[in-house]
Amino acid sequence: MAAHREHRKPRERRLDGPAARTALSLALAGAAATTAFDGTGHAEPGLTPAQIQARVDRLYQEAEVATEKHNGARERAESARRSLDSLRDEAARRTERLNTSRNALGSLATAQYRDGGMDPGLRLALTSDPEEYLRRAALAERAGALQAAAVSDVRRQLRDLAQLKAQAGDRVAELEARREELAGHKAAVRSKLAAAERLLARLTAEQRARYNGGTASDGPARADRAGTPRGTLKAPNSRAAQAVAYAYGAIGKPYVWGATGPGSYDCSGLTQAAWRSAGVSLPRTTYTQINAGARVPRSQLAPGDLVFFYSGVSHVGLYIGGGQMIHAPRPGAPVRVAPIDQMPFAGATRPA
Repeated sequence: MAAHREHRKPRERRLDGPAARTALSLALAGAAATTAFDGTGHAEPGLTPAQIQARVDRLYQEAEVATEKHNGARERAESARRSLDSLRDEAARRTERLNTSRNALGSLATAQYRDGGMDPGLRLALTSDPEEYLRRAALAERAGALQAAAVSDVRRQLRDLAQLKAQAGDRVAELEARREELAGHKAAVRSKLAAAERLLARLTAEQRARYNGGTASDGPARADRAGTPRGTLKAPNSRAAQAVAYAYGAIGKPYVWGATGPGSYDCSGLTQAAWRSAGVSLPRTTYTQINAGARVPRSQLAPGDLVFFYSGVSHVGLYIGGGQMIHAPRPGAPVRVAPIDQMPFAGATRPA
């Protein structure tokens, strides 16, 4: 019955527009899944702290999947917006050129109208200087050819401008679709995070602090901040070394979904920022970053390599050697050092 009530409540809200409908449908889907999963009502009051933490881990992992989709949608929306701005600027320039061509054509037509009221044969018969008339007639003929070319050019400009406006209209529709997609993924992320928070609220303050502080496997992060030497392997080049140094400098900064630094990061935001500091541009999302370099077998990992996790490639960290990585784990857990064995390994890439 609790799940049924959660389904009905959003329908009572007044929402307008396709973006709102998309966001609502995804939010409902996320709410349905998390309600059935997290048991935040009275369905499973006897969950142990370990069971709660396991379910929160899964919710955070699902939220990260939605976060990466959100990041991709935002990147596509920004690309569509830049394309639309470029098309509009080009249309404005071409409109100005078209108006100039039209004005010139209009001036030529006016001059010909004023000078062309008499039959050419009669004008030749009446003129006192036939040779001068014939010379002017030849010039007029050439001017007529120029006028025809000018008319043709105006027509071409009109066609090009109409095509530009059609392309701009397509970009407007694409941008609207990307914004709807963005709103939907944002609603899904918030739904997962809210469900995780409801579960964490069942823990005592001590249990929650212990959970947010990580497990014993996160010890290298604390050891590193205390001055323990870094990874035993050397980075393969200066760019990789710089990316690793940047990641070390980010240790302790908070996880914020959608963040790319410098004050906070999500997982792919951290790796993107680390390599950007070395002058290498990486795509925004985990599922595009995995294709942004040469694939590396796990046995040949080197500091600076990107290591990916889960079957959907929804999490990424920066390898630092010794089986360790620096990553932005999840909300409540700051950037830290962790073993790559703590999550299902999906592959690795070495950025160029």
